[in-house]
Amino acid sequence: MKKTLIIASALLAALTMFGCAKKAEPVAEPVVAEPYKVAFIYIGVPGDLGWTHEHDVARLELEAALGDKVKTAYMENVPEGPDATRVVRQYAQDGYDMIFATSFGYMDPMAEVAAEFPDVKFVHCSGYKTSDNMSVYFGRIYQARYLAGIVAGRMTKSNIIGYPGAFPIPEVVRGINAFTLGARSVNPKAEVRVVWTNTWYDPVKEREAAVALLDAGADIITQHQDTVEPQKAAQERGKLSIGYDSDMRKFVGDTVLTSPVWNWAPFYIDTVKQGIAGTWKTGSYWEGLSADVVRLAEFSPLVPQEIRDEVSAVKQKIVGGAWDVFSGPIKDNTGKLRVSEGAKMSDEELLSFDWFVEGVVGKVQ
Repeated sequence: MKKTLIIASALLAALTMFGCAKKAEPVAEPVVAEPYKVAFIYIGVPGDLGWTHEHDVARLELEAALGDKVKTAYMENVPEGPDATRVVRQYAQDGYDMIFATSFGYMDPMAEVAAEFPDVKFVHCSGYKTSDNMSVYFGRIYQARYLAGIVAGRMTKSNIIGYPGAFPIPEVVRGINAFTLGARSVNPKAEVRVVWTNTWYDPVKEREAAVALLDAGADIITQHQDTVEPQKAAQERGKLSIGYDSDMRKFVGDTVLTSPVWNWAPFYIDTVKQGIAGTWKTGSYWEGLSADVVRLAEFSPLVPQEIRDEVSAVKQKIVGGAWDVFSGPIKDNTGKLRVSEGAKMSDEELLSFDWFVEGVVGKVQ
């Protein structure tokens, strides 16, 4: 009996000690990393099949690449001006770590809000204003436009190419000029006629501008607009077109010969990774064909092989750095020599383009 009591006492002591030891060890709570919050502000809708569509495709690729490390949101159809300021500020107040604004007219609203939220990273597309927490990004789409111009110059029969343009700002003027230089490099008789719509996204106005140009004799339509309406208008008239922003042949058909297109995903993924790692720095990003941020879409079956080969050869010159689009001699559309033989326009000059090259019919208003 005494032995039994001793054993019981020992067991009780052991259990007591075990219970105390267990109680003394706190259970560590698992650390759950908050996703990095990224917002996008769109001038149009992802369904425009053009500019906003390509940004949204890249946003989805960003989510797929980074998984639960990132959380994205977007606001579509945000007008440039006070509404943009309100939307940018709301995302900053809601705790978003990085905000992308994807239209030129968002620059000043974003700069204003960036000054109020120094811990948030602001990234603006196609502008030029930067600060410690605001950078800018764009691509040398003019290189792809030059290549598309070669296609148009070779395939036009009327020698009139129509070009609905959004706004007479350097970005748009630069694209029109590059396209025209490409067309006239293979067809000096080609002329590019411009009609301004004064809107980035308005399917009705874009179609009306294209129809007016078709009525004026254009047999190829290209554009600096955000929807496929100009391409549809050309197709309905039995004419050809060249798209922009995305591969518009996928949405319209083979009458779209090719399209200068954007490939934003690598930039977005790399920029957000820098934000997460704490290595992001302000700056200006402006790369081109060699960085694959801009491309020329696949050719329509209507484009002959010899034209494809010609475009490929010029592309290799650009990618290899041996030559770029705005190398002299270049005259403006009044006949004045603007860039001398052997000279090349600087980035500063390209970013402030306010004149048309020879071959453009229209005015920079």
